[in-house]
Amino acid sequence: MEQILFDYIENYIQLSVEEKQIIKDLSLMKTYEKGTVLLAEGQKSQDNYFVLKGCLRSYYVIDGEEKTTGFYTELEVLAPLCVMKGTPSEYYISCVEHTVLLVSNPKVEQEGFAKFPRFEMLCRVLSEKLAAKIQFEFDSFKTSNPEKRYLTLLQNRPDLFQRVPQHQLASYLGITPPSLSRLRNRLVKK
Repeated sequence: MEQILFDYIENYIQLSVEEKQIIKDLSLMKTYEKGTVLLAEGQKSQDNYFVLKGCLRSYYVIDGEEKTTGFYTELEVLAPLCVMKGTPSEYYISCVEHTVLLVSNPKVEQEGFAKFPRFEMLCRVLSEKLAAKIQFEFDSFKTSNPEKRYLTLLQNRPDLFQRVPQHQLASYLGITPPSLSRLRNRLVKK
């Protein structure tokens, strides 16, 4: 799993043997079973997540109904807003699959920056990419109808259709599971 992380980082900067050892020594890698809730509404946390293997889901519970807001798979970052704000979480994060994560917090990150100064620059670049991705996804969702959202998801994230239960996909698309079935049937007939 460490090699997956090193390969990802080396898309941006070349790592020395010493820098790889610093990353290993931080002991950030953790494994979670499918269904594990990493963060619950009302809970405070300092943890940020980088997915090495598996799938995370963020969701709200509104009037007893889960509203999925995101799926995070291999080589994606999930930085809960409550960590930056220092407030209790307003949503949940759970494991859709058996998942291997890098789990960090601001204290560990500062320790890493002190030992590996180029890591801070890398985190800034990755944060900018993440912010742009989130803005694009939000804009796309707000300006699309359910069929367009479904087709975009199918084109950009086809793996989710094999990995995620239909009711969670429907929630993410902003429709009910029966509406998703009808939409799929209508598209198959086209």
